[in-house]
Amino acid sequence: MEIVKYNKKYVKESMEIWNNIIEDGVYFPQIDVLKDTEEADKYFSSQDYTGLSIEDEKVYGVYILHPNNIGRCGHICNASYAVDKNIRGKGVGEALVRDSIIRGAQLGYKILQFNAVVLSNETAHRLYKKIGFNEIGIVKNGYLNKNNEYEDIVLYYIDL
Repeated sequence: MEIVKYNKKYVKESMEIWNNIIEDGVYFPQIDVLKDTEEADKYFSSQDYTGLSIEDEKVYGVYILHPNNIGRCGHICNASYAVDKNIRGKGVGEALVRDSIIRGAQLGYKILQFNAVVLSNETAHRLYKKIGFNEIGIVKNGYLNKNNEYEDIVLYYIDL
């Protein structure tokens, strides 16, 4: 498996993985899926960096990296990760996170911050702690899941 820069030839697979997470309605803040490959290509291409986990020409995961804020906070980036449901637990997510740390630093960012890691996403919390992210705190009822139930979210950061 390797992590490569987004290429339009992988747009359909990338969109499907991304949309599956949105449709699950339990971890991503987005409500609307990417409607077609044109919208998906525009979305993935508009990020500072989009990385793909690829093996044998098959996409297993996607991440996007972009500014977390502007101006005096413009040195902080943010990222989101989506892993194919059929391959979870095989290290794809960790590879994506580690690559985003490297890419963020290469792009001149100083900090990678996560604003909304849903408390029930135990796998993500274990991974971020393993990698060395610092927990900032908890926002009570910061996430509205697809069942219209509010859940707490945790904020994390790591110096790049």
